[in-house]
Amino acid sequence: MIGEPILVMLVEDNMDHAELVIRTMEEHRIANRVRHFLDGQSALDYLFRREEFADPQKSPRPHVILLDLRLPRVDGIDVLKAVKESDELKSIPVVVLTTSEAEKDVARAYYNHANSYLVKPVGFEEFKKMMDDLGFYWLGWNTNPHLPD
Repeated sequence: MIGEPILVMLVEDNMDHAELVIRTMEEHRIANRVRHFLDGQSALDYLFRREEFADPQKSPRPHVILLDLRLPRVDGIDVLKAVKESDELKSIPVVVLTTSEAEKDVARAYYNHANSYLVKPVGFEEFKKMMDDLGFYWLGWNTNPHLPD
């Protein structure tokens, strides 16, 4: 990934949380680009290159997906399942980033092959610190396979 533009896919319906993630990544130059989706259906349309996202040049594969669980239209667990069941997409790391600490949600996420499960801290500074650490780990230190376009 060295020298390659880094693309993060953020699937988050809470605009305040999304803005914090995007700002943190921009401030620390963690990602070159963040594609933000407000619901699970539009995220799946992008990933599977349907409708307006059919052109691979305009819908490159993300290097990591940050996925909330509670989403409109298609739930986060269903998005996770679809990604991990797809031969084309399953190697993309999916980090669940949610407010839920419920054991059943954690278990369901890992059962469906989430790569990580993070609970959003309530405080601004804690959330910002977690985003810094997350960005450096998944986009700086971690090595991912190159995905075909």
